[in-house]
Amino acid sequence: MTPPRTPARASARASARPAATASAAPSRRTSHLKPALCFLAPAVLALVVLRLLPAGMAVVDSLHHHSLTDGVTRFVGLDNYADLFRDPQFRDSVRVTLVFSLIINPLQVAAALALAVFFNRRFAGARFWRSLVFLPIAVPPAVSAVIWSILYRPEGPLNALLHTLGLPDQRFLTSPGQALPSLIVLMSWVGVGYWMTFLIAGLQDIPAEVYDACAVDGASAWQRFTRVTLPLLRRPLAFVLVADTVANFLVFAPVQLLTQGGPEGSTNLMMYDVFRRAYSVGDINYAEAEVVLLVAITLVVVSVQYRLMRGEE
Repeated sequence: MTPPRTPARASARASARPAATASAAPSRRTSHLKPALCFLAPAVLALVVLRLLPAGMAVVDSLHHHSLTDGVTRFVGLDNYADLFRDPQFRDSVRVTLVFSLIINPLQVAAALALAVFFNRRFAGARFWRSLVFLPIAVPPAVSAVIWSILYRPEGPLNALLHTLGLPDQRFLTSPGQALPSLIVLMSWVGVGYWMTFLIAGLQDIPAEVYDACAVDGASAWQRFTRVTLPLLRRPLAFVLVADTVANFLVFAPVQLLTQGGPEGSTNLMMYDVFRRAYSVGDINYAEAEVVLLVAITLVVVSVQYRLMRGEE
């Protein structure tokens, strides 16, 4: 015979149910946390070993100086950074890198956007021509540099074409005024197709109903592009612009293979200047200070990327 329910016993059972539910929730979260940590552990370990640890070691080493006379490494604090800012060659390298970025970034993004809008349309052979534009990114940078070194030779195909058109031969990589624009053309040939694919993906995410509504309202093609396409493509454009900027800050292989920073320092980008200080001059600590400055610029650009990608839906 069961005892009758009393109000006190019923209230005790009712209060016990939320407590049991609350105690079960942390155990359920803990059971999900363990597999998640197991899956994340290799990626976190790789991030620490391959990224964070070398970055920390570079920062520490940039505060030291290794003397070649007595072989002793001494702590010098921020002296390496002060020497860098007093070095005219470093200042010229920063200037060349900024000029290079200010020219090539808008050029590549504008060309990629124009090609994305063009190839997003349906016409015969669109996928074939899109693949041809994307093909240069599949070629290693060193191979691309070798190809363009042949094109830029004084007796190469480009000068032969200019000669056929009745135009004078150009010096290209051997001219202080033409070497940097020649690198810009090379890097644009490599990168435009790659950034185009991101913008095509963004264009395909825009609902077709929006364009149909614009057509009903009588909007022209230019109005549809400026008032619909560009605003709805803002996030992919922001990503492409910032990622392209970071990539162009790290250009090295074409400079090392084609110009070695010359002629007259006209192509001495910061990444090549780091290589020169580390392996030609042999001042590793000085080069690591320049790497830290380059990484700092990259982090600033990445923070701008996140700022631009944030916004209202």
